[in-house]
Amino acid sequence: MAAATLYVIGVGPGDPELLTLKGARALGKAGCICVPRGKEKGGSLALSIVRQAIDLGEKEIIEAYFPMRHVRGTAHGEELEARWNETVCAVLDRLKRGIHTAFITIGDPTLYSTFFYLCDRLLEASPELAIEIIPGVSSINAAAARARLPLGLGDERIAILPAPSAADLRTALGAFDTVVIMKVHKVFPTVVAVLAECGLAGKAVYVSRTGMANELVRRDLASLGTGDLDYFSLVIVRK
Repeated sequence: MAAATLYVIGVGPGDPELLTLKGARALGKAGCICVPRGKEKGGSLALSIVRQAIDLGEKEIIEAYFPMRHVRGTAHGEELEARWNETVCAVLDRLKRGIHTAFITIGDPTLYSTFFYLCDRLLEASPELAIEIIPGVSSINAAAARARLPLGLGDERIAILPAPSAADLRTALGAFDTVVIMKVHKVFPTVVAVLAECGLAGKAVYVSRTGMANELVRRDLASLGTGDLDYFSLVIVRK
């Protein structure tokens, strides 16, 4: 039996038309799709994107719970480690049976995705495992495109900060030409205050749910209310 491949596929930030041709072809080959979820209950955004792009037919779907919070060293963390190991066993079982398997992730697999938390476990259990990582359009690239902004030109410097402190944001704004602030919903008042302090309020754009039906692009950050803030949001500051 020919060895099966684990395809790790970035499906883009939300618009199914941003799924790459290579990603779609790999999904077509896969008999099983492993779907990460950030919550124990509810649907998967990555899977909803794929469903709009290709016919899943009779493909097997494996759901894996990957929490969006730090739980290491706790009883809950031990339970989750067991679930991760169950996912490893489930994926390896399909591969050993010759079933090509796809692990899908929002955006790009190499940028703040869940896969690399799983990768070491997979390779430890099966060092000869065939893994092909297929890049996807990240939320950063898609948001910049929707805002009609270049992220970098010539020798300009770019920084990406997840939920920064006020001090870290000030430092980045002083040292870089473009600053992308991820997980901005967690620190939005701090971001607005620091931008005003640095005279950069007019140089920022807020983008949420890029490529989705309820996408929001706003250049006046001060006008945003708490109801406008979203987990799938970022701010791009270009000086």
